[in-house]
Amino acid sequence: MLDWNAWQLLAILQHELLLFAGIFFLVGALDDFGVDCVWLWLKVTGRANVARIVRGEYAQRPLAAPIAVLIPAWHEAGVIGNTVAHMLRAWSQAGLTVYVGVYRNDPATLEAAMRGASWDARVRLVIHDCDGPTTKADCLNRIYEAMRDDERRAGQRYAGCVFHDAEDMVDPAALAVLSEAIARGVDFAQLPVEPIPQTARSWLGSHYCEEFAEAHGKGMVVRDALGAGLPAAGVGCAISRAALHRLCRRRLDMKPFEPQSLTEDYELGLAIAEDGGVCRFLRVRGDDGAMVATRAYFPSELGAIVRQKTRWVHGIALQGWDRTGWTGGLIERWMRARDRRGPLSAMVLCLGYILLALTAAIGLAITLGAQAYVPLSPLVEALLWTNLAFFAWRAALRFSFTARVYGLAEAGFAVLRIPMTNIIAIMSGWRAVRAYMRTLTGGPVQWDKTVHVSHPARFDPVPPVRTNTLRPALHS
Repeated sequence: MLDWNAWQLLAILQHELLLFAGIFFLVGALDDFGVDCVWLWLKVTGRANVARIVRGEYAQRPLAAPIAVLIPAWHEAGVIGNTVAHMLRAWSQAGLTVYVGVYRNDPATLEAAMRGASWDARVRLVIHDCDGPTTKADCLNRIYEAMRDDERRAGQRYAGCVFHDAEDMVDPAALAVLSEAIARGVDFAQLPVEPIPQTARSWLGSHYCEEFAEAHGKGMVVRDALGAGLPAAGVGCAISRAALHRLCRRRLDMKPFEPQSLTEDYELGLAIAEDGGVCRFLRVRGDDGAMVATRAYFPSELGAIVRQKTRWVHGIALQGWDRTGWTGGLIERWMRARDRRGPLSAMVLCLGYILLALTAAIGLAITLGAQAYVPLSPLVEALLWTNLAFFAWRAALRFSFTARVYGLAEAGFAVLRIPMTNIIAIMSGWRAVRAYMRTLTGGPVQWDKTVHVSHPARFDPVPPVRTNTLRPALHS
């Protein structure tokens, strides 16, 4: 009979976890390193260069054809007015129509949107004929119906649709850049997203900065160059009207989005690529040095962050597996595997932190003489050093991409925030799996959206307008 004490059992458990977690960390590191190598090759060959424009010229450039902007909103009274007001001032083109979708049981958002629209006839307020929240996809379908009705009445279609969220601050040059891409025959175009750093260097809210800096500075660039489907960010993206119509024809209800989807934007980009559409990730820098991008404040409270990322993991990694499958060639399958590794990464990270705790406990036992030191095998030692080298490489890249967009100070905080971002990933992955299991047993799918209270563009309040003289049309 084996005579093992508790410390020896813990040492055995530590060794097994070390081997298991180390192998999976290495697999993930090699996956990331493959993308890094492609990006470095694109940089060396000049294929990752950023286009340059005169921002003021593009801000005033007439649209090649009429464009519709679709904004779904639920409980967004704190930001929707500023979003609409800023958009109308930044985009003065006559060919623009802004559709804002609200719910009949959300009068505060409707009133705020009316104030933001003021007397601008380019705004259409669409009131959903059911109580909210449903899902963002369902709200977008209702907006699409209103837009299609307007097209029938006018006898003319829009050239394309631009998607934005209720909290976005658009770039003055973005509309002309997207319109130009659609006019050149692009079916789907995505601009970068740049989260705005939170006040007081928030450890929670500002972690979106480094994530998007790397994802939209490298990941999307690689996907575009390799010809893989581009997942839409849901903001700052445009789709040609012809491509949108083709997507509608694939569905029995002739609407573009699946109402039960939590990440309709992700599915949108992949569906267009599957349909043979031309997809482009647009990296354009103005003469002022700033990227043409969509900017916004992201959540800064832990609960809101975890809810948002739970929805992303649930929709992309779990629903995405069900709804979009594994179609496409080797490159496309590689990218979809990367998109869907969130729950597995969360599990491995959790094991990693458990391993750190075990190692600390065993180290204390060795120091106190309760346990003898057991040297690591050469294989495990090599695995640890390799993972450590890859971690240093990842931290260096995170610093570099963040510094390029936000400066050296924010880049330093980005590296220090790595443990916190890992904990958020663990919490989000666990909640996403639980939420997905509930839907498999018939649970409801609802818009578990983020609450926004702050907007980067603040305007003086516009006096409320009387409904009997309201210029923006109401669709109900």
